[in-house]
Amino acid sequence: MALHVPKAPGFASMLKDGARHYSGLEEAVFRNISACKEFSNTLKTAYGPQGRNKMVINHLEKLFVTNDAATIIKELEIEHPAAKLMVLASQMQEQEMGDGTNWVIMFAGALLEAAEDLIKMGLTPTDVADGYQLALNKALEVLPALQCWEVTDPKNLDQVTKALRTAIMSKQYGNEDFLARLVAQACISILPEKTTFNVDNIRICKILGSGIHKSEVVQGMVFRRTVEGAVTAKEKAKLAVYSCPFDITTTETKGTVLIQTADELANFSRGEENKMEEDVKALVDAGVTVVVAGGKIGDLALHYLNKYNIMAVRVTSKWDLRRLCKTVGAIILPKLTQPTPEEIGLCDRVFLDEVGDVPVTIFRQEGEESRISTIIIRGSTDNLMDDIERAVDDAVNTFKGLCRDGRCVPGAGSTEVELSRQVEQYGSQCPGLEQYAIKKFSEALKIFPKVLADNCGAADQETLSNLLAAHTDGKKNAGFNCEDGNCVIDAKEKEIFDLYLTKFWALKYATSAACQILRVDQIIMAKKAGGPKPRGMGAQDPDDD
Repeated sequence: MALHVPKAPGFASMLKDGARHYSGLEEAVFRNISACKEFSNTLKTAYGPQGRNKMVINHLEKLFVTNDAATIIKELEIEHPAAKLMVLASQMQEQEMGDGTNWVIMFAGALLEAAEDLIKMGLTPTDVADGYQLALNKALEVLPALQCWEVTDPKNLDQVTKALRTAIMSKQYGNEDFLARLVAQACISILPEKTTFNVDNIRICKILGSGIHKSEVVQGMVFRRTVEGAVTAKEKAKLAVYSCPFDITTTETKGTVLIQTADELANFSRGEENKMEEDVKALVDAGVTVVVAGGKIGDLALHYLNKYNIMAVRVTSKWDLRRLCKTVGAIILPKLTQPTPEEIGLCDRVFLDEVGDVPVTIFRQEGEESRISTIIIRGSTDNLMDDIERAVDDAVNTFKGLCRDGRCVPGAGSTEVELSRQVEQYGSQCPGLEQYAIKKFSEALKIFPKVLADNCGAADQETLSNLLAAHTDGKKNAGFNCEDGNCVIDAKEKEIFDLYLTKFWALKYATSAACQILRVDQIIMAKKAGGPKPRGMGAQDPDDD
């Protein structure tokens, strides 16, 4: 007779064997908060111009040495569901503004840490979340009044350079003036009149050697590869772009050839040669002087291209082919046909050059026609160049934000201290339990000058009291001086500006993530399926742009 084994009582009786569930304050809320605090503490030390680097080795054994929070988060592969919510908020910030990811993680972590104390005092998580929402509304109301400068013309090089400096300074402290000007030149040169600025139109090409100050901007596209044939330069070039190999075409079906005489054998391969020559001649008749192919360029094809003085370039990435077509105004052809005048692209100059000892093929577009510009980054190591690329990427995204709204608020922690002061005043006028949460929200904002001071080796409490004293005296732009921690600087005078939109979205995303985590009261985890998990389910293929 089989014995009946009763299942576990309560909630577990409904679930499949092996499923886990956590509920209540101790098991769900505090566990979530402690995971988020740990995560936020990991990234704190990477904040600010003196932030330390993290060394991350991902699943492919690739090494990253950086203090860019977006890269660290992306490569860390967070498993904890609550910490994942913070990651999603910071990724949203990355997509929206391209900068301020660390700000979101640190602020959400600080809000949750403050919430833990309030819940232990007896407030419910819902009270805390409601108070945070009120405080956020007040902060967003105060934020526009803190504006201290504005970019009035996104085509003005000096104004744009000034606005981009701070975004680069937090990653590449010491090189910000040179890099900000470089990025400003690249962005302004391709800023369209009517449509919005597209971040993808700034390309980056990294070449080892020399120093960072040898980096430059090229109008058009640069590929780290040599040309295929003997022709190495063309002025006022006409381009035909193919996504297929430029070679003798093979038939799709298998066939058998029966050869009966010696003449037939001698003429067999000549037909192919004649066909190839006809194809190349057709290009010459269309006026094409440069052929770009997405696949292999065959020896026979190369022979005829050289014979008719046509330059041949091979670009293996479909992504790059699409960008190149955008640069020169060509249309990609899927098979070897004669291009029509509408499908031919125009380029002022295509030539082979050497940067350091690396051969590069440059498609240069002069004047107003250029739609894409490339920043050639030079540096002593690959890791350094990767880090410079991240700084440039942040700056390009900041430029995109500038085109939407040119307002800037003071940086160096001064915006956070002023918001904290005004939110605290608002909290003391609020009746009800929310006032405790509003006070904690204002305390959480003070984490930024504290961390800046910590990372620079200054005394954090002393720094904070100096800043609060200056702001109480009405100095709205007083910020932390990362070169000499004991004195307070005027962020406006020192030209340390943060984009208004970056702060606006960061406040929104961080608070919403913290409130969402607080409102979780149960975690139910299904039993894991057996077998290895495929990596990055649903992730986009980098070639599918």
